[in-house]
Amino acid sequence: MFAKLVVAASLAASVVAHATFQEMWINGVDQGSSCVRLPQSNSPVTSVTSPDIACNVNAHPSSGICEVMPGDEVTVEMHQQPNDRSCANEAIGGDHYGPINIYMAKVSDATSAVGSSAQWFKVSEMGLPSNNPDYWATEVLNDNCGHFTFKVPADIAPGNYLIRAEVIALHVASQVGGAQFYMSCFQVNVGGSGSANPPTVNIPGAYNARDPGILINIYQPLSTYTIPGPAPFATASPAVADTPYPTTATWNTALQPTAVPTAVPAAGAEGIGKA
Repeated sequence: MFAKLVVAASLAASVVAHATFQEMWINGVDQGSSCVRLPQSNSPVTSVTSPDIACNVNAHPSSGICEVMPGDEVTVEMHQQPNDRSCANEAIGGDHYGPINIYMAKVSDATSAVGSSAQWFKVSEMGLPSNNPDYWATEVLNDNCGHFTFKVPADIAPGNYLIRAEVIALHVASQVGGAQFYMSCFQVNVGGSGSANPPTVNIPGAYNARDPGILINIYQPLSTYTIPGPAPFATASPAVADTPYPTTATWNTALQPTAVPTAVPAAGAEGIGKA
């Protein structure tokens, strides 16, 4: 009976707690929505074989391309409602527990590249950073007002890229097709003189609906969790700790802006940094 109540509560919560990645920061400088292909809605994609799983359903086109360098810190920002950057609200609520994945794909033109035709490599991930108690990447995301930070690989080749930020919500993932995928694609140009071309996967194609990190009952004690997709390039996934995960924000939430810039910032723009 308890299990049924948990599932029923999760289904009810899932209706009101959807979210999207909407903004980007580069080395603490707010890029706003200037180079994101904003999704049409905050509803999830549930089919791992649909082309929509690459960059969401008919995402709004963007003419902006944000400039990054190898080794830069990039932060993606998720919220439930468009243009709502308030830290008073959870970035993704309703017990939408699950991992975060960040992918990149080298393309000839980031403004027109088709995500489902691109070749993707993973650059960062977080799944279950602690099992005592179970603490998910999405909870870390909520601790940090929807911000997740990763580094652009230090040696990748210059050129246009898409960055794909993804949350997989697992609150109703105990049946095939229950996992919910929330993703947005950002358009960037990588500078420098690197030469690395990491091994790639197709999206769709990287996931199977029966992968152990996609078809899973999270309402049981978990000692480990298998993050879906390939291993990240040139970095390690955080190990699952057996001590409580710290809930103190690493993002400076006190300086979180309310406005959303829509134009790519000028070179040399000042950032807020991190806590």
